[in-house]
Amino acid sequence: MCARSTLSRDIDVDRLGWASQTHTPYVGCRRICDPMWTHETQETWGDKMKVSQYRWTEDEGWNPALEAGDVDAPDVAFVFGARPVLQGGEQLNAIRNRFSNAIVLGGSTSGEIIDEEVLDDSLVVSAIKFEKTDLKLHSVTCSEGGASLEAGKELGQKFATEGLRHVFVISNGLNVNGTDLTAGLTEVLPDGVTITGGLTGDAADFGETFVVAGDAGTTTMVAGLGLYGDSLKVGFGSAGGWDVFGPERKVTKSSGGVLNELDGKSALSLYKEYLGEHAEQLPGSALLFPIMVTREGSDRGVVRTILSVDETEHTMTFAGDVAEGAKAQLMKANTDRLVDGAASAAKACVRGLDGESAQFTVLVSCVGRKLVMKQRVEEEVEAVREVIGDASAMTGFYSYGELAPYEAGSPCELHNQTMTITAFSEV
Repeated sequence: MCARSTLSRDIDVDRLGWASQTHTPYVGCRRICDPMWTHETQETWGDKMKVSQYRWTEDEGWNPALEAGDVDAPDVAFVFGARPVLQGGEQLNAIRNRFSNAIVLGGSTSGEIIDEEVLDDSLVVSAIKFEKTDLKLHSVTCSEGGASLEAGKELGQKFATEGLRHVFVISNGLNVNGTDLTAGLTEVLPDGVTITGGLTGDAADFGETFVVAGDAGTTTMVAGLGLYGDSLKVGFGSAGGWDVFGPERKVTKSSGGVLNELDGKSALSLYKEYLGEHAEQLPGSALLFPIMVTREGSDRGVVRTILSVDETEHTMTFAGDVAEGAKAQLMKANTDRLVDGAASAAKACVRGLDGESAQFTVLVSCVGRKLVMKQRVEEEVEAVREVIGDASAMTGFYSYGELAPYEAGSPCELHNQTMTITAFSEV
């Protein structure tokens, strides 16, 4: 049975343009100039999904050419790239024309991942042909954090539930509360339907983010790709590697993702005291010092990253909830611990595949990790590859937030400063 890809026609946003990329030719997840990989690909694919990958850079253009590749009629094309490139329009139109019958899904990033490489100011495309999995794309608009719960419910309710296995979400990164978004999705989707994905990025600028779904592209969209069928295996994992330091403080005043006070004092003032000279670079420097938030009655904390600061109101706004009564503690990192965290996420992902090998893998890692690791950032991607194995095509992006269950059987939630991985396999 061949896959059916169905593009929802209820997307009520304006169509915008896109952009493209180049470097060494990719098919599957290895360079096609490698004859061993070509041979392995033919053996591995069989009646399972097929993947062709492309990238674009300003200097080199598309590599390989969009007309190349082993997948002539893909069901979906995942596209991740720098915001100015995506909003430019020319290359997005080229992608849509080349893969005219495919769902196009993706968005802006703080860095692009293809195979074991991390790129900037580029565009990466993974065109996938499923053999036994049906697809359905839906989207909604979410223009402010306070609308996120209802946006999640609205998006979830658009999916037919019979046979629904997984929903992969790409959300705008600045006009949404990820905690509420995932809560809304979880509330309306049936038990057993897993959810993963990420919040789009804008380098380290925090200006605006951009989501593309089908013929639409806006800064306020939340899109979800539903995957249907009993032949699909989905594995996922999320881990950080950050260390807490300093005293634990109580959240004494907050509203949703806006934090006002810790221990009855201005949270922003206390945070600046800890940052010292780094406080002058806020909010960008906050990516280097996230906060561990542990709700009352829970022994498991979540990491939260600051999106913006309000000097007049002395508040900090986070990508997800910081509940009153919760405990908060600063965090810091070193590269080795972050790389170990990425490997741990990959191991959890592999366990979820029940012994099957990953065939296509999407990595969503936080921009803060990229800023900490700098020139060593590819080490965390290489660590994932070592665990996932060579049989899988691999892509992804650096984000403003990651979406995944904390562990198998738990609901999807927003994470910050993690490596979050989703692997797909058809059996």
